[in-house]
Amino acid sequence: MSDTPPDHLAINPASPFHDAAALERGVGIRFNDVERDNVEEYSVSEGWVRVQAGKARDRRGNPMTIKIKGTVVAYYLDQKPSA
Repeated sequence: MSDTPPDHLAINPASPFHDAAALERGVGIRFNDVERDNVEEYSVSEGWVRVQAGKARDRRGNPMTIKIKGTVVAYYLDQKPSA
C-alpha cells in the first residue's frame, strides 16, 4: 500500500470505490482548509465531497447525501504499517 490514499473513496461497501484496507488504516479529509469527519465519499481529482444531509434517509435506509465542490486533500491518519 502506498503512502497516499486513493483518489476516489467511499465508505459504503456497495460502492465500486469502497476500499476496506484504506478505510481500516484511516483516511483524513481536509476540505477547503477545514478538517471534515463526516465525509461519506470524496474525489480529489474532481474536487468534491459527499456528506450526509441531516437525518434524512432514502427508501433503502441509506443516508441522503449532498455533493459539495471545493479543494479536497486526503491523507492517512496513521503511519504506514510495518511489515
